[in-house]
Amino acid sequence: MSVLIVGAGPSGARLAIQLARAGAEVTLVDRLADPHRHAYSSGALPLEAVRRLGLPDDAIAATWQGWQLHDPSGLVHQWWSSGDLGVVLDFGRLRSWLWEEARRHGVELIQGCRAALSTLTADQASVRLQTRDGRSSLRSARWLIDATGARRDLLQQAGLSPNPKDPLLQGIGVEWLLQADDRQAAAWRDRISFFLGTDWIPHGYGWIFPMQGQRLKVGVCHLPPADRPSPGSLAGPLQRLIQRCGLSACPVLDRHGGPVSSSIARSEPLVAGALLAVGDAASSANLLGGEGIRHAMDSADQLAELLIAEGMSGDSTAMALRYQEQLKAQRSWRWLVSGRLARRTWWGLDNPRADRRLERLIHGLSATAEAPALSELLFNYNFERYGLRLLPYLL
Repeated sequence: MSVLIVGAGPSGARLAIQLARAGAEVTLVDRLADPHRHAYSSGALPLEAVRRLGLPDDAIAATWQGWQLHDPSGLVHQWWSSGDLGVVLDFGRLRSWLWEEARRHGVELIQGCRAALSTLTADQASVRLQTRDGRSSLRSARWLIDATGARRDLLQQAGLSPNPKDPLLQGIGVEWLLQADDRQAAAWRDRISFFLGTDWIPHGYGWIFPMQGQRLKVGVCHLPPADRPSPGSLAGPLQRLIQRCGLSACPVLDRHGGPVSSSIARSEPLVAGALLAVGDAASSANLLGGEGIRHAMDSADQLAELLIAEGMSGDSTAMALRYQEQLKAQRSWRWLVSGRLARRTWWGLDNPRADRRLERLIHGLSATAEAPALSELLFNYNFERYGLRLLPYLL
């Protein structure tokens, strides 16, 4: 059975590999010609996810042993472990590896090509592919997969709208890759650093992650309420963060960014006839910490398992029901609390009162948490031991 996947990021490429392994005829389309271009993803993952997903060492840019939070007053809070807690991925290398794996398993990979929905029925879908030089062709498949991330290109073209009772949290992120030297990189090595508070950036957060060769990924993300749209550019807040951190003299090697969005309960329609969504297009990103890579790849594994179980030729209506049931079953209370915390925190972070509330939370964590416990909180959403401190954010 044929499957056409639009978007060759972590979810799309992972899904293509899993389906091809099961014997499906898979075509994978991406608008990028070079997997190293537009490598916007800071990619901080816990070690468990790296092992479970089988990610190669070549995709790892750095390891980290500590958390570092800069609070609204500028105070620095640190949590350290005696061993590695996680890695920072080189997103370009990760994507390159996924593309090579897809080809190795027989996936037809079409690069540098945009896709537009042409026809959609319960049993088949077709898209028009257009290359940069203007050439176009029509391709059809039994299943069409939207793996275009926060853009949700095919879902939008099919007329699917978010659930008004579970709206998308939407924003924008921008990230620069800086070349530091030993002295400049010393304060950011072996740790992942976050900047929280309105003086850093309202309705959002900033970060500095270590990379190989004394390079640093420095970024900001802005997640405002729906009635306060994102600014046209985040270059100003990012440059201020870079200046305050003493990194203004570092050459900028790359600039990239893009939209971010996700719903809390993942209750939006993700199926229309032969069209299915996966990864960030299916709200797999967790916006509390802006993390999406491992969730996107897990989403691909889950959809692959469902398609393979149905023989990839099942009834579309039944498939839609099973897919939505599968997503509903995955909505643990921890995931829901995490989403509500993200909405409460980023939407409300625009005044001194919100800064003081956030400072109290961070100081409470500093007094009681150790680095592994903080990883459990932020990666596995283990909120039990912090329930009373988090309660103000849920009210």
